[in-house]
Amino acid sequence: MVELSVVVPLYNEKDNLHRLYQAVTDAVQGRIESYEIVGVNDGSTDGSAEWLDRMAEADSRLRVIHFERNCGQTAAIYAGIKQASGRYIALIDGDLQTDPNDIFTLMPYMKDYDFANGMRVRRQDTLVKRVSSRIGNGVRNKITGDKINDTGCPMKLFKREVASSYFLYEGFHRFLPTLARMNGYRVIEVPVSHREREFGVSKYGVWNRALVGLMDAIVIGWLRKRTIRYRIKGEERVDVHAAKH
Repeated sequence: MVELSVVVPLYNEKDNLHRLYQAVTDAVQGRIESYEIVGVNDGSTDGSAEWLDRMAEADSRLRVIHFERNCGQTAAIYAGIKQASGRYIALIDGDLQTDPNDIFTLMPYMKDYDFANGMRVRRQDTLVKRVSSRIGNGVRNKITGDKINDTGCPMKLFKREVASSYFLYEGFHRFLPTLARMNGYRVIEVPVSHREREFGVSKYGVWNRALVGLMDAIVIGWLRKRTIRYRIKGEERVDVHAAKH
């Protein structure tokens, strides 16, 4: 088992791939005992697959998973964390708007917590996107009963056992910290940096997923209310099982 797996879902990010690989490598080399980068190619059509394969041939620490077709961000994240072998698993996006160095902003919190969720400060997004994100987070928290300020932040770090507890459905990547808490794990939110996208375009619109996100939040809220918690007599540990299990 390696110490750290960096999982990156990728869709048509050919212009970013070399910069991404170099940025992650520079961030982790010499700062952790062992690592791997798990790139999940979500059915890209821009030639990303060939670039990823060539880079993986040159560095055995880069592992690449190719989907036969585009399956969406939840599927890419789920496949990546299930294939990852690290003691700790970091999630970042392929557009480099989050800084891979922030993995080590989150790492110290692994002593007392199981999941550290990044919270973007001084976001380099449009006003409409920032406002819609704030409203969306507020609505999700109201429905799910959680207190996450930036559930959409791509920068996340969690322990392997948290990844093993997940059983994700489409859209659930927006609720990873909430699901971790539902499964009995300790969650904290930590400020991280945010940068402008240099190449490519965002694959996700502001309004086109609003209704879907709302419906997903309702499902998560329902699951949270149906979570089973019990304590076996003579044991300190509280077992937590979501209804879906």
